Amino acid sequence: MFDPLHNTIQGVMQSTWPMLFISVVIMVSLRVTYLIKNNEPIVFYKEILMLFFMVYILCLFQVVTFQDVSDFSHNNFIPFKEITRYAFGSHLFFKNVCGNILLFIPFGLLISIYLKPRNMTIPFALTFLSSLAIEFTQMIIGRSFDVDDILLNCIGGMIGYFIYKMLDKIGDAIPSLFKAKWFLDILTVVFLVGLVVYLFFI
Repeated sequence: MFDPLHNTIQGVMQSTWPMLFISVVIMVSLRVTYLIKNNEPIVFYKEILMLFFMVYILCLFQVVTFQDVSDFSHNNFIPFKEITRYAFGSHLFFKNVCGNILLFIPFGLLISIYLKPRNMTIPFALTFLSSLAIEFTQMIIGRSFDVDDILLNCIGGMIGYFIYKMLDKIGDAIPSLFKAKWFLDILTVVFLVGLVVYLFFI
């Protein structure tokens, strides 16, 4: 199940690392300059979370708009038509069904962390709008519009939202020590090291 996802991540990183490197340097330099100029404190884990969100968005749009572009397109406007074509558990099922869900789980989680919504309305609307924009763009550039992708992306976004709600409830119950800035900064460093090892050494 995870091989197609792993291969996709590795492929995206190989083709986009120059763009990502330049984008990260620009975003970090602008953000640090802004914070220093306005005498605002630098909260490391929050800044890394925001940077991760922006990098994720860049990678997401790379995946959905710049792969397998061709002159042939097969648009689908009938809900569940494409989903039911794939045998459950098959390679195509994991790639097309599970893949579309997994790609948008971070989206739902990160926008929920950023916006702290009271219910799922805003995360759902933003996920739907983003997925709809992706599908229209794919149709214009030579890929296919698939309404099932929108459904699956929205499911992924909602899973991300519910993960946020679960973490939020857990956060109310854990000791204040584990919510301290220094502890969250350490977790962020560990996450970054693990991410670098995964992307460049595995």
